[in-house]
Amino acid sequence: MSEPEGREAPMNATVTVRVPGAEDMRELGLRLAGGLRAGDLLVLTGDLGAGKTTLTQGVAEGLKVRGPITSPTFVIARVHPSLAGGPPLVHVDAYRLDGFAELDDLDLDAEIAESVTVVEWGRGLAEGLADDRLEVVISRADDTEERTVTIIGVGARWASVIGDLVDGS
Repeated sequence: MSEPEGREAPMNATVTVRVPGAEDMRELGLRLAGGLRAGDLLVLTGDLGAGKTTLTQGVAEGLKVRGPITSPTFVIARVHPSLAGGPPLVHVDAYRLDGFAELDDLDLDAEIAESVTVVEWGRGLAEGLADDRLEVVISRADDTEERTVTIIGVGARWASVIGDLVDGS
């Protein structure tokens, strides 16, 4: 399927990393945070216990926002203000949402430009919130703590910087 006339397909860049354990997942989030800015959207996908909230805890630490960072499953969304003059973190859990209409009811698009927004369980729901985004897919190996994390930078914003985010350069 081609893009509508006058509109180019989004640019994608992909990086895959192996993450041995929970502390390493938090560290990956911390490294990602170093390159995030207001308006950035991260869409996290992975099974229960994959490490989505742990990754978000690292992002929050790197952004220096007020915590604690816990899964917002029952409140659906939490805003964590910055303690250092940076953007706030909007942490969303879309697990219990029935579709984009319910996500849209949260009015996240009103806060996207001023915040870093992380949406757990966001695949198939949150992509419409921003043209440029990081899609983070976390897969867990059987009988081990190791995870494989695939980070897909969608859009021009991420085309040239995604490798630097993960490498911590």
